[in-house]
Order: sequence, then C-alpha cells, then structure tokens
Amino acid sequence: MRGLFEAGRRVQDFLETRGWKFCFIGGIALQRWGIPRLTRDLDISLFTGFGGESKFAMDLLAEFPGRIPDARAFAEKNRVLLLKTSGEIGIDVALAGFPFEEEIIDRAFDFEFLTGLKLRTCSGEDLIVMKAFASRTQDWADIEGIVARSGQELDFAAVEERLKPLSEIKKEPDFLGRLRTLIRCF
Repeated sequence: MRGLFEAGRRVQDFLETRGWKFCFIGGIALQRWGIPRLTRDLDISLFTGFGGESKFAMDLLAEFPGRIPDARAFAEKNRVLLLKTSGEIGIDVALAGFPFEEEIIDRAFDFEFLTGLKLRTCSGEDLIVMKAFASRTQDWADIEGIVARSGQELDFAAVEERLKPLSEIKKEPDFLGRLRTLIRCF
C-alpha cells in the first residue's frame, strides 16, 4: 500500500499546485473509513464544472499517460479520465460538475495514511452516500465495513439528508431503507 499512497501524494501534489478542487474517493477513502481491502488504483473526484473538462484533461494527460487510446475523448463523453502513473498505477479521475459533487469535495479533509503522508479524502458520510447510490454488491459490503469501523464518528442524519434527493433521481428509494436497516444492526 505504501506505493499506492506515495503515488496518491504525487497526484495530489500535481492537483494542489494548480489550485484544483479534488478529493480521493473509492479505495483510498475506504482505507480511511472502512474495512481496508486491496485496492490497486487511485479514484479521484476533480471538480471541473461543465464545459471546461477538456482543459483539465489536457493538463492531466501532459503529466500522466492515458490508460486507453484517446483518453481525452473518452473523458469528455463519460466524465471519467483514465490515467496511470509512471509505475503503472491506475488513476480514475471523475470529472465532477454537479453542486453535490462540489460539496463532497468541499467537505473533504486530509488524513495521515503514513507518517508525514497525508491525502485528502472524502468524508465517511459522503463515502456512504456515493456507495449507496452506486448500490452494487461490493458497495454494500463496503458500507457495512464503514459502519462497523467508523460508525461512532459519523453523522447518519447527514447521510440520510444527502441520500434523499439522490434516491428520487434514481427512483430507487430502497437503498435508503436498506441503509437504515444496516445502521440499526450496529
């Protein structure tokens, strides 16, 4: 994991020198909040807004090679830029544009993974929200781990408040009930 955290710091340094708004989500954030599991890539949410994604993608591609041919076109279509470090560690950059995504980034804060090595991760509450919205089998296992490890530190009322409008968008209010049931078990 040391190599992954060090790669994360390199990417973070690049983003910070540009003054870009970002945070680590996915596996790195799970190392902070949940039951750690093997992760081999870096997942980042980068606030680009809408319409300026190409500039961010070009700057990132100048520093980190794409993992697929025409990574920029893929990013402009799918809002995910697929990069890699010189050490072949994958970097998935979600090009965030919605106010909710910006709020997640604004609530993020640094966590020291190794002595002297801090990475900016999303909050535990926001990690639960993102995972519940994705609602895959592994996401629910991750949520269970987050609740088991960090439940005492988290504001579940805030989680529910953030999930309500997303459940309406997705038209799957079941994940809200499923989350309530899981929280009651702990």
